[in-house]
Amino acid sequence: MKVRSLLVGLMAAVAAVAGSGATASADDVSPMIVGGGNATQTYSFMVSLQSTSGGHFCGGSLIKANWVVTAAHCVSGKSPSSVQARIGTTNRTSGGSVARASRIIIHPSYRGPYDIALVQLSTSVSQAPVTIASASGAVGTRTRIIGWGQTCPIRGACGAPVTLQQLDTSIVADNECSGISGSIEICTDNPNNNAGACYGDSGGPQIKSVNGVWQLIGATSRSGGGSQCAVAPSIYTDVPAFRSWIQQYTGAL
Repeated sequence: MKVRSLLVGLMAAVAAVAGSGATASADDVSPMIVGGGNATQTYSFMVSLQSTSGGHFCGGSLIKANWVVTAAHCVSGKSPSSVQARIGTTNRTSGGSVARASRIIIHPSYRGPYDIALVQLSTSVSQAPVTIASASGAVGTRTRIIGWGQTCPIRGACGAPVTLQQLDTSIVADNECSGISGSIEICTDNPNNNAGACYGDSGGPQIKSVNGVWQLIGATSRSGGGSQCAVAPSIYTDVPAFRSWIQQYTGAL
């Protein structure tokens, strides 16, 4: 995944961000996971945020039956009527449940950090949501990123994969990510210096296993350095740090 918009639609919106390290537009195509592999399981909470014509532009995580958390840069400037979510499938074009958005809530401090937003769905879905972890974790915590972002590092050089991709990663020290706000963001390594989130992955989940169960810790935001995907660690919004803000709108989690 990539630089700030790393996750928009395959880091689509992140594409702009991932490629530039700046905020991306949700109309751009974000990056995909570079150096990962096909998903080894179905993640019930995985969301493909799409235009109502079915085009993927970002990832997201189902946190309640009718609520999705994603990156603010993915949905900034979009109207709910233009967005739908496909949930709980490894194929971004089929399977799972599809629901239209009814409301988009951008964090009031969004710009740079605070890259987080909520999408309320017009109907509840049957897929199991992911639990938000109590804390993201210490340096060295093993994590996994998943998404439909570009699988090559150069923006626009390849399209978004149809099959969901995953990559095992870990939390690294904040000083390895340029421009990070450590209290509300997570610096995540790029394994072997050639793997990570890319355009189209933006907004998608960073998860960790707790007693064998996946818990949500991050939402793909942007690159932590460099102008191409997977050349430096990536920055993820620390979702647990925003629990109280999320509960304001969604209720108890």
